[in-house]
Amino acid sequence: MILAFTGAGISKESGISTFMERPDVRDRLHRQFALEYPEVYRETIKTLSEDIRVKEPNDAHYALSDYNIPIITMNIDRLHEKAGSSPILLHGELPSVDEYEYAELLYNKPVLYGDPAPNYHKAYEKVMELKENDTFLIVGASHFTGIAVDLREIARSQGATIIEIQENASQNVRRILEKLNEVK
Repeated sequence: MILAFTGAGISKESGISTFMERPDVRDRLHRQFALEYPEVYRETIKTLSEDIRVKEPNDAHYALSDYNIPIITMNIDRLHEKAGSSPILLHGELPSVDEYEYAELLYNKPVLYGDPAPNYHKAYEKVMELKENDTFLIVGASHFTGIAVDLREIARSQGATIIEIQENASQNVRRILEKLNEVK
């Protein structure tokens, strides 16, 4: 089995900046900020949503879909879904246009810092299914979040081979998947 875990780096080549590159956005994605400054938060979410909604998947997203690879993602951009996959969404999704006016009251749209993340248990369970000779393919996911560190450690403890792609995902994901499928 191959299981993919993706972060913001997979979507960079689709024109979406990572939150590390956008501290102005990242600093506003806290529950306390959303409640204390609802108008600013709403405008931030609306701008972010409008920017992301026009983006298209790159070949890394399509390759994962073409090979029917199960995916766990930290991304809220829905590019995996646009490419045809059904990932476990760790950090939820963006609110719909109809929800902008009360976005600060929503949970899991997206999961904000300080909020519970309801799909984390699904991710842990999925990684726990990995066995020796399985592959945990990590694409564009940093080592900065607890969940990213935890999932790597669980995969390692399960005996899975860990392959990380941190650069040029749109070229490297398909190439790696082709090689892995040749080995089968």
